[in-house]
Amino acid sequence: MKATRLGAAGLAVALLGALVAGTPAAAAENDTTTDPTSTTCVTDPATPKRQFRAMWIASVTNIDWPTKASQTAPDQVAKQKAEYLGWLDLAQKLNHNAVVVQVRPTADAFWPSPYEPWSEYLTGVRGQDPGWDPLAFLVEESHKRNLEFHAWMNPYRVSMPAPSGAGADIAKLAPNHPARQHPDWVFAYPPAGVAGSRLYYNPGIPEVREFVETAMLDAVQRYDVDAVHFDDYFYPYPSGTYQYPDDATFAQYNRGFTNKADWRRDNINLLVQEMNAKIKAVKPWVKFGVSPFGIWRNKSVDPNGSDTTGSQSYDIISADTRKWVKEEWIDYIVPQLYWYIGQYPAADYARLVPWWAEQVRGTNVQLYIGQADYKSGEPAYGSFWMNPNELSNHLTLNRSYPEVLGNVHFSAVQVKANRLGATDIYAAEHYSRPALVPAMSQLPSQPLLAPVVTAADRQDDGVRLSWRQPANGEGPLGTATSYAIYRFDGTGLADRCGFADAAHLVASVRGTDGDLQSWVDTTAAADAHYTYYVSAVDRSWNEGPVSPPRFVR
Repeated sequence: MKATRLGAAGLAVALLGALVAGTPAAAAENDTTTDPTSTTCVTDPATPKRQFRAMWIASVTNIDWPTKASQTAPDQVAKQKAEYLGWLDLAQKLNHNAVVVQVRPTADAFWPSPYEPWSEYLTGVRGQDPGWDPLAFLVEESHKRNLEFHAWMNPYRVSMPAPSGAGADIAKLAPNHPARQHPDWVFAYPPAGVAGSRLYYNPGIPEVREFVETAMLDAVQRYDVDAVHFDDYFYPYPSGTYQYPDDATFAQYNRGFTNKADWRRDNINLLVQEMNAKIKAVKPWVKFGVSPFGIWRNKSVDPNGSDTTGSQSYDIISADTRKWVKEEWIDYIVPQLYWYIGQYPAADYARLVPWWAEQVRGTNVQLYIGQADYKSGEPAYGSFWMNPNELSNHLTLNRSYPEVLGNVHFSAVQVKANRLGATDIYAAEHYSRPALVPAMSQLPSQPLLAPVVTAADRQDDGVRLSWRQPANGEGPLGTATSYAIYRFDGTGLADRCGFADAAHLVASVRGTDGDLQSWVDTTAAADAHYTYYVSAVDRSWNEGPVSPPRFVR
């Protein structure tokens, strides 16, 4: 966005406004007080001011987007664009503030990558140019809705099982696929000829690790993504008694390790550590997050583990997720806690949430919880998931742990399905108001001035607010990416506790190019009196002071 310039008078008004309003909204985010030495603000846990809310939009095997039907539509591009806008409509309806979209599902790309072929999930043909740049569209449209865009990538998976996928047959990959040029980079697991066999890049080869990092970093360099997101696929999940075919790799690249399991974990540690460093070197504001399997290790095996008895990511897929948190190699973690609350010794949701909360405590890593919307209302997953309140109960339990800063729902089609009305229930009980994305202190920030609200006019469709952002991005000041808008009933000055939760937050809107910003409050009653405030928010969701009040009678 262009830097906004105001004259000295405008700047003075802005600075005075910050004092008149009396309350930087940022200072009230965490139950701050009307007076720092007095009583803490009372907030409603059902309407937090900051909470990460998103759904996964999966492209692999066309789970969510784009649909297989779009591949044969008369206008494939228009159909796929319309489908994606529909998912953004749903995200807005549910007061989400981010989307996590799979743009590199199988060592391919949803953008014109110089490193990897076009994804088959766009056209149905591996390597076929779809005739447009999906990633550019996805990011632009998400940002128009002020939704963070998290680019979900799978580091090592190269193919999906036959017959729909290439399986273990390199010859069925796109003609320009790097695996065809470097067949020594990949292995089949389970072995070729076994049901479910597919290809993976070998994580133990340093050249492979560098290549996949470079391929993924291309999207960060060329597109305005807000985050890079990995899921739970690192080394393949075990299949029967089949072993990974990496004896020769270990012999050649062991780096002094004598224990193969430790070496494999270190391979993945290096991927995570290096990817984070490379992202921050290119764009320090871009986040890096991982959504791992929900159990690190069981307490029976490791005293630092959780009170569970299920599979352990540390052992089965070589993912030392706890270490990534403690070393702060990631900015956020979204453990997939796809289990119910109850007497389930293998993995009780109510046991795992406090364990994960303890792991992030005292670190700069934010904790969001992966929610299993796909299980809700499905009898195959057991009676607990036939309770329409199960997912909402998860979010209620999360409130007991301040380290839990949000949720990501798997996946979009399941959220939309709303089986048993479960989506409606948790949305009403937990997402009834907008929320800002939690800020991260480790990301770059600069102070923001308070906006100057220049008009608040009644019109047929509501109240139109107009404002300017003084000295936007000038000198030591930060650049406003979006704006938070607060509305209070009646006309009068709000006290700082009024900004402590989302009770009065009516919208979070993306900034546009040009000096003048505007937004229409379509929920304003025609005969009501209101007081509005606007604050500026940077791309890392740091919030500046609120504007002077603007009264509407």
